[in-house]
Amino acid sequence: MALNSYDEWSRLKEVIVGTATNYAAHDRELSFDLFFFDNLKVRSEWYYPRLSSAVAGTEAGARVRHRIKDRYLDELNEDVEGIVNTLRALNVTVHRPMTLDASSVEVRTLAWSAAVVPPLNVRDIALVVGDEVIETPPMLRSRYFETQFLKPIFASYFDQGARWSVMPRPLMTDRSFDRSYVLSTTGGPTEPISNPGTHPYDVGLEMMWDGAQCLRLGRDLVVNIATANHAMACDWLERHLEGRSRIHRAYKLSDSHIDSMVIALAPGRLLVRSREVADYLPKAMRKWDMIVAPEPLKNNFPTYDDDDLLLSSLYIDINVLSVAPDVVLVNDACPELARILEHNRFQVVPVRHRHRRIFGGGFHCFTLDTVREGGPEDYLN
Repeated sequence: MALNSYDEWSRLKEVIVGTATNYAAHDRELSFDLFFFDNLKVRSEWYYPRLSSAVAGTEAGARVRHRIKDRYLDELNEDVEGIVNTLRALNVTVHRPMTLDASSVEVRTLAWSAAVVPPLNVRDIALVVGDEVIETPPMLRSRYFETQFLKPIFASYFDQGARWSVMPRPLMTDRSFDRSYVLSTTGGPTEPISNPGTHPYDVGLEMMWDGAQCLRLGRDLVVNIATANHAMACDWLERHLEGRSRIHRAYKLSDSHIDSMVIALAPGRLLVRSREVADYLPKAMRKWDMIVAPEPLKNNFPTYDDDDLLLSSLYIDINVLSVAPDVVLVNDACPELARILEHNRFQVVPVRHRHRRIFGGGFHCFTLDTVREGGPEDYLN
C-alpha cells in the first residue's frame, strides 16, 4: 500500500518493527550521556565520568564501552518477535529492517567513532507525515547511520509514489551540542562539561532531533523542544512542511521524546504521565480527555545488577501502541495501566516486553507506522 500516516490512532495497516539482532554494547560518550541524562541521574549513587571520544588536538580520553548481557538480549529478541506476531494476528502488515551484521561493531565519521547499535527504536530515526518519510538528524552518535537499515523499506514506498526526505546530518563534534538542559539540572552521574574540546570540524550548534519528539494529530504536529539543537530542527521541519502541517512547540515537556509523557490514543483522548502535561500542550488540546497513567510499581520490572545501565524511567509503559482508536497494545507486566484503559472503553491487547528499561523503548518506540487509515483532519479546531 502507499505510504499514508497522519496520526497515532487510526486503523493501523502497515508498520515497521525494529530488530535487536547483534545489539552488543553502548558507548559512554558525550552524546550518550547528554541524551540519557534524566534517566541516568536517577541512580545517582553511580559515578560514570563523562569520557568523550578522542578528537584531534585534545586530551579528551577514551570512550567507556558498556557490554550488554546476553540474557537480556536473548529475552528482548523473544519479546520483539512476540510484538511482530501480535500485530500480524491483528491483520497488520509488518516490515522489518535489515539486521546489523555482527562484524559491524563501530560507526566512524570524520570527527568521532562510537559503538554501532541496530535499528531497534525505529520511531526515533524517522518521521512519517502523510505520504512523506523524513529521516531525522540523530541525537546519538551511535545511531548516525541507522536509517541505512530501513533503506529497502523506504525505497519500496518511494517506488509507490511516496515522498522521501533527509534532514541535514550534523557533524556532531563536542561543540555541536547544546548542554544548557543538562547544566541547568542538578544531580546525576555525568560530569559538567563547561569547556568541550575543540575540533577542526566545529561549526557551532547543529540541528539534532528524533521523530519520537513529535506527536502527530492529523494536520497538526506537537513537537517537544528542550535544547537549541531541537529548536533548529523544528525550524527546518516547519519550513519543509509549510502549507501541509501546522507545528506547535512544547517547550521542555521532557528532555527529548514526547512519547514518554503523552500518547494520543484517539481524537480528543490522551494517555498522560500526569495532568501537568496539559500545561505544555496547545490550548485546544487542554480540553481533551486525559487518562492519567497509574504510578509505576517496581515489582512490574525485572531486578537488575548494579552495573546495568537503565536507559528509561519507570514510566516507560506509557509508551503504548494504538492499532485502532479503541485497540491498544499494552505491556502485560503493567496490569494497572491495562485496567485503567479498559475502564475507559479501550480494548487492551497484552504483549510481553521485559527489558524496556535496559533498551530504552516501549511498543511505540519499537515501531514506525507507515500506513494508517486516517488523513490530514483538523482535530484542534
